[in-house]
Amino acid sequence: MARIGVNLSLCSLFVFALLAAASYAIDLSYDDRALTINGERKLIVSGSIHYPRSTAEMWPDLIKKAKEGGLNAIETYVFWNAHEPLRRQYDFSGNLNLVRFIKTVHDAGLYAILRIGPYVCAEWNFGGLPVWLTNIPDMHLRTNNDAFKNEMQNFTTLIVDKLKHEKLFATQGGPIILAQIENEYGNIEWSFGEDGKKYIDWCANLAESYNVGVPWIMCQQNDAPEPMINTCNGYYCDQFQPNRKVPKMWTENWTGWFKSWGMKDPYRTAEDVAFAVARFYQLGGTLQNYYMYHGGTNFGRVAGGPYISTTYDYNAPLDEYGNLNQPKWGHLKKLHELLYAMEKTLTYGAREDIDYGNQLYSTVYRYEGKQSCFFANAANEDQKLTFENTEYNVPGWSVSILPDCFKEVYNTAKVNTQTSVMVKKGNEADDEEEPYSLKWTWRPENLMNLDTVLAQGNALATTELLDQKFFNDTSDYLWYLTSVEMQESDPLWGLDTTLHVHTDGHIVHAFLNGKHIGSKYSPDGHNHFIFETNAKLKLGTNEIVLLSVTAGLPNYGAKFEEIRTGIHGPVRLFATKNNEVIKMVLDNSKWVYHIGLHGEKMELYLPGTNPKHPWQSENLPSNRMLVWYKTSFKAPLGTDPVVVDLLGLGKGHAWVNGRSIGRYWPSYLAGENGCDDVHKCDYRGAYGADKCVTNCGKSSQRWYHIPREFLNEDKNELVLFEEMGGTPLLVNFQTVTVGRICANANEGVNLELSCQGERVISDIKFASFGEPKGSCGEFVKGSCESPNTLSVLRNLCVGKGSCAVNVTEDTFGPTGCKCGQYRLAVEAVC
Repeated sequence: MARIGVNLSLCSLFVFALLAAASYAIDLSYDDRALTINGERKLIVSGSIHYPRSTAEMWPDLIKKAKEGGLNAIETYVFWNAHEPLRRQYDFSGNLNLVRFIKTVHDAGLYAILRIGPYVCAEWNFGGLPVWLTNIPDMHLRTNNDAFKNEMQNFTTLIVDKLKHEKLFATQGGPIILAQIENEYGNIEWSFGEDGKKYIDWCANLAESYNVGVPWIMCQQNDAPEPMINTCNGYYCDQFQPNRKVPKMWTENWTGWFKSWGMKDPYRTAEDVAFAVARFYQLGGTLQNYYMYHGGTNFGRVAGGPYISTTYDYNAPLDEYGNLNQPKWGHLKKLHELLYAMEKTLTYGAREDIDYGNQLYSTVYRYEGKQSCFFANAANEDQKLTFENTEYNVPGWSVSILPDCFKEVYNTAKVNTQTSVMVKKGNEADDEEEPYSLKWTWRPENLMNLDTVLAQGNALATTELLDQKFFNDTSDYLWYLTSVEMQESDPLWGLDTTLHVHTDGHIVHAFLNGKHIGSKYSPDGHNHFIFETNAKLKLGTNEIVLLSVTAGLPNYGAKFEEIRTGIHGPVRLFATKNNEVIKMVLDNSKWVYHIGLHGEKMELYLPGTNPKHPWQSENLPSNRMLVWYKTSFKAPLGTDPVVVDLLGLGKGHAWVNGRSIGRYWPSYLAGENGCDDVHKCDYRGAYGADKCVTNCGKSSQRWYHIPREFLNEDKNELVLFEEMGGTPLLVNFQTVTVGRICANANEGVNLELSCQGERVISDIKFASFGEPKGSCGEFVKGSCESPNTLSVLRNLCVGKGSCAVNVTEDTFGPTGCKCGQYRLAVEAVC
C-alpha cells in the first residue's frame, strides 16, 4: 500500500512537471484510443471553471486547487453575450479577460479545453447568445440561416484570432488541446429538419477553416461530421460510444446540479461521482471533464433559466467560494492519481471484459507483461467476484481498482478522506454585533408615468404590445404605459372593474393613477400567466402602468428565442352587470415604453453618487416595494470568503462598491417535502437532481458571495434595490470556513486532516480506532478500539493547520481484539 502511494505521487509530479515545462509547440493528434501528445497517448482528467463566474484574482487559486486535486486540464465555455453585449461592442475586461484566464491555466502547467459554442446553455442568460440577435431582420438562431451564421462566424473568428495571436493553441506552444464548435445541438437538431443537418455541417467546415491544429469536438452530436469528434454529456457516460473510430470522451460529468429559485439544494455523493468516473475509464474512456469543478457565482444578470439562482455552486469539488468541497475533492483526487499511474496500461493495453451476471463485471488491461483490473458492481447489494482463484468482495454500486490485478488500492464506495463541515462566522471587524451596527439610508424608485416618459423626447410609442426582448435585454425591467379615458356614459363607469393582464413575463406589477394595485409572479418562470386585480377608475384620464420583470431568459431547447417574454396581452378592463360581461380591450391602445429603472439610469449602485434627491436616513421603510437601500460596512478580517445574509428581503438586486453580486430572492422558499440527511444519503443507484436534496422549506438562497476583490480595507458600500418589499434590518456579513472535520477511514490508508487557510485544528472531539459506528457528528465507539486513539491524534494534530495520520495499529496501539478491518473515526474542530 505504502509503496503504491509513493509511486502515485512520483507519477503525478512527473506528469505535471512535463506540463509546466511545455511552453513549446507540441504535436497533437488522436487515434481510436486517446489524444496523442508528441506521439504518446494521454489520459485527460479535466474540470470546468467558467472565468466569468469568479474573479480574475480568484483564478490562480482555483486552478492551483484543481491541479492539486489531480486535474491536468481546465475547461471553459466562451460567453458570447458577455463579450458582445451590444452588436460590435466588445468587452474582455476584468473577469471577462479570456486570454488572461487561458494564460493562468498555462502558467499552472495544465492543458485547456475551449468550448467556443458560441451557444453554451450553461444555465446562462439566453444560453450565451446576445439578445440583440433576435432584432436582426430574417434572423433564426442556430440553424441554416445566413443572418445567424454571419454573426456567429464573426464572433467565433474574433475569439479564435485573439487566441491564435497570443499563441495559446497547443500547436503554437499554448495549453489549448481541444476546441468545441456548437453545443448539445444533437438534442434539438430534429426540430430544424434538413436545415439542422446543413447547419452542423457548416459549423464543422467553419471550425476546420481556422486551421488551429487541435481537434474539434461536438458534444451530444451523434451525427458529427468528420473530422469532428462527438462526445457525451450526463451523469454516466460509461456506455457511450462515439460514431466512428475516435477517442471516447466525456465533456460533462455533472458533479451535482444547478439550482433555481424555489428549488431545494442538490447533492451528489462523492461515491457516486467516483463510481461514474471509474466506470468510464474502465470501459475505454480516456478524457473526461467535470461539469462543474468550480461552479462559482452568477454575478450581475447572467443567470438564465429563467429563475436560475445567483449561486452556481453545483455541489462541485470546489464550492462556490473556492473552498475544497470535502470529501468529494479528496476522494476524486485519489482516483485521479491512480488513473495516471495506470496511464500506459489503460491507453495501450489490450482490454478484456467479463460479465458475471447481475450487473457484476470485470475488465482487465494487459500491456508489456503487466495487467490492471477494474471490478464493477452496478447492483445495489454487495457481491463477491472470483478472479484468478482469489475471491473479492465488491460493495454495491462501486468499482474496485487493482493496478496489479491482485490487491485493491481504491474502491469508489470507500471514502478515505475527510469531510469538511462548513460554517459561517460573524463579522469580526466590527466592534458591535451585526446586524445592529449597520446604518441604512434609502430612497424610493421613481414610479414611471406618461408625462415623465414623454418628456424625455425619445420615448417609443406603438399601438401594440412589444416583446421585452425587443429592447435587447439591457435591464430586467420594462415599463408599459397607457391611458384610458372614462366618461359617465361609458359602460364601465361606476362598476367594480377588474384589470386583466395576460403576460408572458415572469413578474408583473400594476399601477393605476400612480398607486400600486397588485403584483404577481409565475410559479416557475416558464409559463405565461394571468394576473387580475381590482381597478377603481375615475372620471377623466386613467393612467395604467405595468412593470414587466424578467428573472433570466431561457437558455435551453429548440427555438427558445421564440419563447415570448413580457406582456403580449390580452390586456383589458372588465366588469359584470346583470350577468353580462362588459369589457374594454387595451391591446391596440397607444402604449409607451420605458426601459429600466430610474435608479439604474442614475447609477445609484455606484459609490459616491450624488443624485438631486439625496438618500434619506429617517423613517426607513420596511415591506415596501421599489425602494433603494444603502449602508456602509467594514470588511471582515482574515482571508476566508465573505458572504452577505439577505434573509428578510424580498426580491431585487445587490451591489457592493458598485459591483453586482447578482439578483437576490430570499423570500422564495424551497418546497417543504422530499429532503434527506446528506450523511444518510444512499449513494447506490442512479443519481438524479431530486435525489439526496436538502434545505426543504427554507429560503432557496439567503447567502450571497462577495469576493474579497470587491472589498476595500476600510469603508465598503452595499446597495440594494428591493423590488417586492422586505426589510434590510436583518442583513449581516459573515465569512465561510471549515468549522469541523470528520473522517471514517479504513485501516492502511494515510489520512490527511486539514483546516482551511490560516486556521488550525483546535481540538479532537471524537476519535476511535477499531470498530466505531455512526456518521459525522454522531460517531460512537464500538466494542473494540485502541484506548490511545484520542491522545495520539491530539498530539499529532492539535495546533496544526493539517496533519497526516497513518491509520494502523502501529500508530494507535493494539486494540486487543480481532475484526475484519479496523477503521478510524475522528471529529476535529478548526
